[in-house]
Amino acid sequence: MTESANKTKYFYGTGRRKTAVARVRLYPGSGKITINGKESNLRDNAVSPLKLVGKLGSYDISITIIGGGTTGQSDAIRHGIARALIVSNAEYRPTLKKAGYLTRDPREVERKKPGLKKARRAPQWSKR
Repeated sequence: MTESANKTKYFYGTGRRKTAVARVRLYPGSGKITINGKESNLRDNAVSPLKLVGKLGSYDISITIIGGGTTGQSDAIRHGIARALIVSNAEYRPTLKKAGYLTRDPREVERKKPGLKKARRAPQWSKR
């Protein structure tokens, strides 16, 4: 548990997916969700760790997210929320682990190689 400048206690977790990084803070509260300073409604996918442990609506969530697209950001938020829940209560770990919310998805875009059109796609062969 950490304390900010205004002495409000929160639980912190960092989530990552593809090129997205989400810094998640869980404050005891009523379920208000803030992403990059703006009020927001998250997809069901992103708040599923809270539903799984039965704490949906009992935490105010403050999220700072950088990089990625919608899917990567959503999964990074889910990962960060799951990690923050473990900091709040270690008894949630087996449940979240079994559901796969604590595992960082390592899949990222493969880089483009020189002489190829994409990562593996070679130019079309022509006889002449």
